[in-house]
Amino acid sequence: MSDDQPTNDPPTNDGQQFDRLPETADEREVEGRATRQEVVKWWDERFGIPPETFEGYSFWEKGKGKIWILYGEIASPIRVEALGMKFLRTRQEHWKPTTNAVQRFGRRASKNVVELTREQAQRFVRGETQELDWDGDWGYLVATHDLAGEQEPLGVGLFVHGELQSPVPKGRQREL
Repeated sequence: MSDDQPTNDPPTNDGQQFDRLPETADEREVEGRATRQEVVKWWDERFGIPPETFEGYSFWEKGKGKIWILYGEIASPIRVEALGMKFLRTRQEHWKPTTNAVQRFGRRASKNVVELTREQAQRFVRGETQELDWDGDWGYLVATHDLAGEQEPLGVGLFVHGELQSPVPKGRQREL
C-alpha cells in the first residue's frame, strides 16, 4: 500500500512531528494522548497553578507522551525538531513536569511546594537525594529557595519515603 492511500487504522502518534493536544477528550483522535483540559487541570490539582496561567499557550505532543508548551498558535501538525519548551511527560503512571516548566510556572504554585534551606537547596541543585521532613503529599514537588526575599523555583523534586530526590539534569547541576 502506498503512503498516500487512506487506511482504516485509527490515528497514531508520529514521533517525527508535533501534534496539538485536543481541547477535550471528545476531540481526542489518538488513543492515550492527553488533552489540553487534562494538562491544565493536572497543574491546578497538583500544584494549585490557576488554569488562567496557561491562557494564550498551546500544548503539543511529539513522541509518546512528551508534551511541549508554546505561547501562541501555529498550524498542526508541524514537522520541526523543537517547539516552545518541553513541559510535561505523560503516558506513564505519574505525570512528570520538566525542570524548565517548574522554573517558568512554579512561582504561581500554591500546593506541593517545598521551601528548602540554603544547605538543602545546594544539595538539590547538585542533584543529590536527601532526607526531608515533609508532611505533604508524596510525588512531584516544586522545590524553592529564598532568593532576594522571594521563593524562587529551583526545579521539580520527587518526594517518596522521607526523601527528596533531585532529578536536576546532569548538565544543569551546579556546585554552589
